Amino acid sequence: MSAVRLVRPGVEHLASYTAALQRGWSADTVRGAAAAREELDRIGADPGAFLAMMDDPDALGPLVTLPDGTQRPRIPGLRRWMWDGEGFAGSIGLRWMKGGLPLPQHVLGHIGYAVVPWKQRRGIATKALGAMLQVAREQGLHEVEITTDPDNLASQRVITANGGVLVGSFNKGAAYGYKPGLRFKVVLPA
Repeated sequence: MSAVRLVRPGVEHLASYTAALQRGWSADTVRGAAAAREELDRIGADPGAFLAMMDDPDALGPLVTLPDGTQRPRIPGLRRWMWDGEGFAGSIGLRWMKGGLPLPQHVLGHIGYAVVPWKQRRGIATKALGAMLQVAREQGLHEVEITTDPDNLASQRVITANGGVLVGSFNKGAAYGYKPGLRFKVVLPA
């Protein structure tokens, strides 16, 4: 496998990202195709504004739409795209609260990631998460929570390969249809 790296989304990456959205992939693993269409619309309307929102440490972006259709204010965050020798491979995001405050209940963890289906099972997510943990440390975080579904064994392996320890199971709440989840914690080295 070619080297995997995280890139700050830029104009030079946009065609490869857009192609993945057009194939039906979305970084939003819950809202899926609807979220992909929204992103394609935003890219079509103003690609520069879309790319500018990939780094949003001041939470200036639009409201976040949850799976039940409710909207919540955005929290500080950034996205990086997973890039391999062939192009776009997936997306990984980091979110946090200023001052080290706990995440709002509707935010399922500090880090979320998704690899395009045609590049899964190549270790891309494992490498990307390792790189994003360094970014989290650079943002001043000392530990992060990462959640996944109980039946997503691949994601659980990615998390544990990066030092994640299972904290326990939880209920995702009304916005997520009261579905079960697993919560992991990763302590970031100083």
